[in-house]
Amino acid sequence: MLSFALGIGNQNTQGDWLDVYYPAPLFQPDAALVDAARKALDAPAGNAVVSFLPEHCAQLVQALKDAGSEEQAELAEAFATSQRPLIATFLETDQPPESAPEVYLKLHLLSHRLVQPHGVDLTGMFGLLRNVAWTSEGPIDIEELPARRLKARLEGRPLSVDCVDKFPKMTDYVVPKGVRIGDTARVRLGAYLGEGTTVMHEGFVNFNAGTEGPGMIEGRISAGVMVGKGSDLGGGCSTMGTLSGGGNIVIKVGEGCLIGANAGIGIPLGDRCTVEAGLYITAGAKVAVLDDQGQEVRTVAARELAGQNDLLLRRNSINGRIECLTNKSAIALNEALHAHN
Repeated sequence: MLSFALGIGNQNTQGDWLDVYYPAPLFQPDAALVDAARKALDAPAGNAVVSFLPEHCAQLVQALKDAGSEEQAELAEAFATSQRPLIATFLETDQPPESAPEVYLKLHLLSHRLVQPHGVDLTGMFGLLRNVAWTSEGPIDIEELPARRLKARLEGRPLSVDCVDKFPKMTDYVVPKGVRIGDTARVRLGAYLGEGTTVMHEGFVNFNAGTEGPGMIEGRISAGVMVGKGSDLGGGCSTMGTLSGGGNIVIKVGEGCLIGANAGIGIPLGDRCTVEAGLYITAGAKVAVLDDQGQEVRTVAARELAGQNDLLLRRNSINGRIECLTNKSAIALNEALHAHN
């Protein structure tokens, strides 16, 4: 069994799911617990999404207690007072999701650190998520927003729209232990933030991406990118994801790396690598590889350096060429800073 979770969500007037909040998702749960929940809710075998009413909670509570899961039983008991739609999601196997609740469960698994980026299949997820106005009164289908805004005004309530997106911000659903986030709107649900990670106000972390922690993020971590322990992303820097023409190369940043301010990478980096501020390394960029005496050994496409350790990538300020040297200075990168994350 891949995962099981009890959730509470919001739907539009047509009954389409806008979001689902899973307070305590389980990854690879005990089979007895899952069987008990399936029986109590009359859920079919395999991957399944089952809606249920508050009056069903008493039977579910007893079934979960009998299966030995006090935490899940307490959650089901709390759900008995809900005025919102309730849902149970069973993921027997990891396959492309077929519904918004399945997508939301996989995003929760990522942000709860139960799986790492690329650890679950999210193929086709965009077609399952509606475009939602995330407001002071919760998620609202964008097509229903004008009527809801008018209703709120007539009742004397301000209705503030924070953003219009398919993804909510992570912290409305999950706040992982031991992280700091300067602007919570810049971390999407489905981000994986390892303990000790600091995301500064201009930092951004997409879904299915993140950090092992500790680390300082002042730049962009695009979808699909994982940043290793002790690495820093400088202000305004970026990492090339795989969603928008990035091909099938998985971009990652190794441990103890520094990507300078306004720099960027289109190749994966190994450990202890430094990219000079303002330098964007694309896979096809021509790079002069230098020896320890600063003499050119050969010229290669940057993709040939992908994943290698101890690289210092810089632009020669005299002739403008991109150069690669052995990086011997990044081992103790921001050690004092990371100790207090």
